Amino acid sequence: MRILFLTQWFAPEPHFKGLPLARELQRQGHEVVVLTGFPNYPGGKVYPGYRIRLWQREQMDGVEVLRVALYPSHSQSALGRMLNYATFALSATLPGLLLVREVDVAYVYHPPATVGLPALAFRWLRHVPCVYDVQDLWPDTLTATGMMQAGFLLSLAGWWSNFVYMHMDRIVVLSPGFKRCLVERGVRPEAIQVIYNWSPDAGASGPTSGLDLAEQQQLAGRFNVLFAGNMGPAQALETVIEAAALVQPVSSKVQFILAGGGVGVESLRRSAKKRGLSNVLFMARRPAGAMASLYAAVDVLLVHLRDDPLFAITIPSKTQTYLAAGRPLIVAVRGDAARLVQEAEAGLVCEPQQPSKLADAVRELMQMPAEARERMGRCGRTFYLSRLDMPMGISALLAALKDVERRGQNGPVT
Repeated sequence: MRILFLTQWFAPEPHFKGLPLARELQRQGHEVVVLTGFPNYPGGKVYPGYRIRLWQREQMDGVEVLRVALYPSHSQSALGRMLNYATFALSATLPGLLLVREVDVAYVYHPPATVGLPALAFRWLRHVPCVYDVQDLWPDTLTATGMMQAGFLLSLAGWWSNFVYMHMDRIVVLSPGFKRCLVERGVRPEAIQVIYNWSPDAGASGPTSGLDLAEQQQLAGRFNVLFAGNMGPAQALETVIEAAALVQPVSSKVQFILAGGGVGVESLRRSAKKRGLSNVLFMARRPAGAMASLYAAVDVLLVHLRDDPLFAITIPSKTQTYLAAGRPLIVAVRGDAARLVQEAEAGLVCEPQQPSKLADAVRELMQMPAEARERMGRCGRTFYLSRLDMPMGISALLAALKDVERRGQNGPVT
């Protein structure tokens, strides 16, 4: 098959279903052409070596990549985000529609929901059947992250999202909860396929020697609880700061580590400093491939999201990465993510945005025998490799692409 990979974000931007997925599809004998934007995520600034132009072709590891113009932005400004999403959607439609040579099927990565515009254009004007991978439910995500509140624009985003969902040949979702939600919105159950996400870096935990000497000294002799990834409104990490304040007078051994970037980092730093916390350590964002050493060096990996109905039906991708790392987890998320970790017997679950509950979970794990924590880590990694690893996910995705390509364009999924 010749596959169109339509996504606003692609390498060198961090995107676990980006270049690794395209490479694997090509390794299995398929030709892939990527239609994407100029790299600017997550900082909102165009990456070195690139400049915005109408379009540009390049080769990345043998994969053909067509980049089209967009307005670079990833700030807390709703206007900036909207311009970023809208300009890519328009550019991917025209000139993207004219520049992409004939393809058999399209794999479309959502979010943002505006990517539905070029997807529908390829489907209707070029008769390309589409598999639509829903990683965030819109408009739910807009309110859950604080980007948009109730009003006309939110209603418009909801109408558009449902319109797109109902006009795709196949919808792939990351959790059973997403499927239930889309069925409630009128999408046929048989048109929706649950394919769990995999980890972009599922190798065994790396040696702790991968950390520099200063980092090793900062971690030495402490019971380290790590949150790694984006820090923004959706993660609600003020809860971690408050939990650290509760733990500090009780145990000087516990240390919370926040590693990554995002719009909330500086606020969290100020909060920790204001409270005089010596048990919160901030680390800069690092490439996914460099995280294994940090995972190996800590005692517990933390998943935390806001207490929002949307997040009860999502499974943040760091859950799979943590399971693969072979360390025990604390999952402060309701619903599907919590159930997955409980099924794996890979850690503890607690309520989100409850500092006392998080502090209790940390103390419970710290007081466990080391062999009990090691067993949790082994169970998590075994579960990941047997149920969630990349070969299984790609096999299911390829089956969906082949199925819609074989069926052709049979009309909307409702």
